[in-house]
Amino acid sequence: MSAQPLPLAGVRVVDISSSYAGPTASMYLGDMGADVVKVERPHIGDDARSWGPPFVGDQAAWFLSANRNKRSACIDLSQPPGRELLLRLLDGADVFIENLNPAKLGQLGLDPGEVRGPRPRLIYCAISGFGLDGPDHDRPGYDLIAQARSGLMSVTGAPGAMPQRVSTALSDVVTGMLAAFTISAGLFRRASTGEGELIELSLLESDLALMAPRIAAFLAGEPEPKPSGGMDSVLAVYQPFETADAPIVLAVGNDRMWQRCCGVLGLEELAADEELATNAGRRERRHEVVAAVAERLAAAPAAEWLERFAAAGVPCQPVNFLSSVVTDPQVLSRGAIAEHDHPTAGVYSAVQAPWRLGSSGRGAAEPPPVLGAHTAEVLAEAGLTPDEVAALVAEGVAWDASGEVRL
Repeated sequence: MSAQPLPLAGVRVVDISSSYAGPTASMYLGDMGADVVKVERPHIGDDARSWGPPFVGDQAAWFLSANRNKRSACIDLSQPPGRELLLRLLDGADVFIENLNPAKLGQLGLDPGEVRGPRPRLIYCAISGFGLDGPDHDRPGYDLIAQARSGLMSVTGAPGAMPQRVSTALSDVVTGMLAAFTISAGLFRRASTGEGELIELSLLESDLALMAPRIAAFLAGEPEPKPSGGMDSVLAVYQPFETADAPIVLAVGNDRMWQRCCGVLGLEELAADEELATNAGRRERRHEVVAAVAERLAAAPAAEWLERFAAAGVPCQPVNFLSSVVTDPQVLSRGAIAEHDHPTAGVYSAVQAPWRLGSSGRGAAEPPPVLGAHTAEVLAEAGLTPDEVAALVAEGVAWDASGEVRL
């Protein structure tokens, strides 16, 4: 495959967000070829730089996972000259990503209207916990907060137990993906209209999107759901089970699969029961059906069941722990996890972009930047002279990684 220009080559992104949702969005844009300038606080940087242990060398593993394909420029946005410097960078940008508390945007002179007014072609992406308006717009938002507020936690966990958070940064990752998607849509629209866009995303509404089928069912008259231990609210059978040695999941997605599933398990009497011929019937007698399936599965090891269900065309997979995930033959074959060489951390492993393009594969794969490594370079591109950059560094408005201006 010959290398082709990446889809977003030539697009300049200025990202002042920190933590995980905004950085995920700009990372995916960078994967697609955008030039991403990550504006960070002098000496401190993105909050995620300190999210450890674990650290790989001097870099937090969480930070490394969401910040590839970027350049780091350190500017103190708490100072008016720093904010003026940011606006100067935005004069030459196509996309601006921020995740400040909406209540602070006006105070900092970064309100969407003020920023976009003189820059009508700019795509302004605002990421927050609850959105730019509404009674709770100024409340801080984190993944845990969004999972709780959206109802996602209310259906997660063991039956009868305390609701649980999905144990990954789900709200942040999904919001970052949605941001990259909507920003790309904004750039596509701008190509034909010449007009920029204001894009709003909130962690709460991202999680509401994840809950869409459960909310729709509840509004259609379904009883309010509770934690179900991985059991699906509609399909039966569609959940984890214990085998003789390890857990597996079994996904009976239609009535034909049910018949094949019964054949594998030797449950001929259930296969012949007309009341269980449809999902509605199996759901009505879920407790009986699940108990029968669980009893049979417990009699043999996981590997045996995986082989038998695969031969019958019934979806079934092991419940992998991460020690198995990172050595999974399919994961390795696809190159979904790869090693990279970081300037100060050394070699580290990370999940790649979750797509492949026929023209350019997974896209760019430059390691995350050292804090402030590109400050002088980025400011020079904005038209500042070496003396102007040196003065800003001396005043503490900007900061270069080495403590010296390097042009």
